[in-house]
Amino acid sequence: MKEVLLMRGAKRIVEYNAGVKPGEKVLIITDFSEQIPHAQALAGAVWQAGAEPIISIIVPRKTPGQEPPELVAESMKKADVILLPLSISITHTPALKAALGEGARAIVLTDITDGLMNEGGIKADFEEVKPLCEKVAKLLTDTNFVTLTSPRGTHLTMSLEGRKGNAHTGLAREPGTASTVPDIEANISPVEESAEGVFVADGSIPYYQIGVLREPVVFTIKKGKVAKIEGGDQATTISNMMAAQNNPLVYNLAQLAFGLNPKCKMSGLTLDDEGVYGTAHIGIGTSIVLGGEVMASMHFDAVMWKPSLEADGKVVLKEGEWLI
Repeated sequence: MKEVLLMRGAKRIVEYNAGVKPGEKVLIITDFSEQIPHAQALAGAVWQAGAEPIISIIVPRKTPGQEPPELVAESMKKADVILLPLSISITHTPALKAALGEGARAIVLTDITDGLMNEGGIKADFEEVKPLCEKVAKLLTDTNFVTLTSPRGTHLTMSLEGRKGNAHTGLAREPGTASTVPDIEANISPVEESAEGVFVADGSIPYYQIGVLREPVVFTIKKGKVAKIEGGDQATTISNMMAAQNNPLVYNLAQLAFGLNPKCKMSGLTLDDEGVYGTAHIGIGTSIVLGGEVMASMHFDAVMWKPSLEADGKVVLKEGEWLI
């Protein structure tokens, strides 16, 4: 009966965020986890919208960014809409990039909970926030060089020259678009090997059951790669996870992003934390879906409070408040 309680949120995701239309083929990919009821509720909402729901259940991926099975990847390229209520993300994969290239649109729902389906960030006015999200994405596109700082000690520089900013507005209504829900963010993939400095995560690392940080995790970045991770036991956990991949590409600085949803809260969940207004996060590992060139065996994000940003020498963000 849980699906009945989830239907309000499922209907909003299907009809409002994804804009599902009658007759469309909607592929819902979930895994053997607590996400199955969410997939079933989404399927019910798709059916009510007059579209065709297809649920694929896969074995949970070992790490975020691992490819889905080949059969599922092929199905993704034939779908009009892809909904992704998964316990382990397949967002940063060639499979999703290929599907978007074929004209599919996607809503990412990694680790969506019963609460997030109905309360908090899902209640944001995504249309109202969309202009700011697009404006920040354009700013990133038009900028060659940025400096990111924070009161806790972040000082990170990187080149954005030639890269395109992405507006993840929480809406995916046009062919070839993808977004997360309820996360709203603007992001960009920096030029490989250009990032230098320190990023102090004092919000969360919402992957690998790490969640809200008990103490800051300090990432030292050299030539675009994580060279050192310092902090407490949570820093040790993420450092060990990366080392276990035995792949130097997992250390790539893949993403710079800014949360823009005023109703998201820092909860330890990916979809919530990365969208919190007044935060910034970096992504580490795979960057190909974001406009970069690196395909690694994993991707995770680290979130910080009160970012300030200089874009080509001009202050555009001051301790979490946009000045544009």
